[in-house]
Amino acid sequence: MNSESFIDVPVRVKYADTDNFGIVYYGNYAIFFEKARTEYLRQKGYTYKELENNGYHLPVVEFHVKYYKPATYDDLLIIRTSIESLKSRGIVFRYEVFKEEEKIAEGFTYHICVNSENKPVALPHCFIEILKNL
Repeated sequence: MNSESFIDVPVRVKYADTDNFGIVYYGNYAIFFEKARTEYLRQKGYTYKELENNGYHLPVVEFHVKYYKPATYDDLLIIRTSIESLKSRGIVFRYEVFKEEEKIAEGFTYHICVNSENKPVALPHCFIEILKNL
């Protein structure tokens, strides 16, 4: 897998994303990361919808974010998204959050693959092949 393989997803901070200090509420980074990884998979050729239609799901089992500077209402953020690790039953997405080219946060999500009965299973072979060839 090519470590240079990333996409940049723009996210405009809405008023509803902020707390009473006008700063993005920390929990909303989980939503920003979800939007970014969904778009990452779409642009790489395999969508979450396809996974789910084939009976697979990728629940988040670990979430981490480190904040360096705040984001505020109406900021245009860029969520740089890549795959840090891809194994037979799991995947780690890495995120870097930029505001005006300055990194203001970074984090990762770890997902395992489960079937429709919520049992751990291997990621679909075609999914792994698409992502390994990036």
